[in-house]
Amino acid sequence: MQDQITASTYRPISTHLAIAPPVSIVIPAMNEAENLPFVFKTLPQWIHEVVLVDGNSTDDTVAVARELWPDVKVIEQRGKGKGDALITGFEACTGDIIVMVDADGSADGHEIVSYVSALVSGADFAKGSRFANGGGTDDMTPIRKLGNWALCTVVNRKFGARYTDLCYGYNAFWRHCLDKIDLDCTGFEVETLMNIRVVKAGLKVQEIPSHEYVRIHGASNLRAVRDGLRVLKVILKERSNRRSLRRRPRALTLGSGTGEAS
Repeated sequence: MQDQITASTYRPISTHLAIAPPVSIVIPAMNEAENLPFVFKTLPQWIHEVVLVDGNSTDDTVAVARELWPDVKVIEQRGKGKGDALITGFEACTGDIIVMVDADGSADGHEIVSYVSALVSGADFAKGSRFANGGGTDDMTPIRKLGNWALCTVVNRKFGARYTDLCYGYNAFWRHCLDKIDLDCTGFEVETLMNIRVVKAGLKVQEIPSHEYVRIHGASNLRAVRDGLRVLKVILKERSNRRSLRRRPRALTLGSGTGEAS
């Protein structure tokens, strides 16, 4: 009887893996009604909750989300910017594991199992990478790719990281990590800030190969030069910050077993 009770607390997420920790998905969205059907259709049914942070949409974003996922938790964003939306969503999560997913249809929800697998296997932070072996991107201009590489190189050298990708918004982590990285930015630079602060906090990082698809509908609010400068500003600010670098996290590529990502 006890075995039956224990088994019922686990969620099967693949033929080889079942987990007990509830998983929350955070989706920041503003005027993404046309893209949400593509986002939600790939989300696994075993997740605990979907938290959609609505950035004052003027289309049917909220109505579409509720139709697609009746139990969706809709949070109205009071501030502005992706960073603000994510922080708002994180605060509303009740799951032990939090996964960040963009609302433009560029992320494949089927990959969530890889992120969760990395976390339950011992990682604190599962970081998506388009440039790790097995990853890829259909939606990056040459100037963005160059900028991402340059900024990633700076972070690796200044903070002792071994990242292959820096400015990517598909990540997952244990909720307790939020207490150690203390997010306090509002824009697209939020992913960079997270990546730097998990290094400074000495958290164990595992890179997850991920494929980024082209935005399906609408135009991105990302501006390569403007947002690249904001990212650089965050890097310089964090480097001058007196928080100590504890120990270098072990950045693993999924399936590599041991070692650091290259």
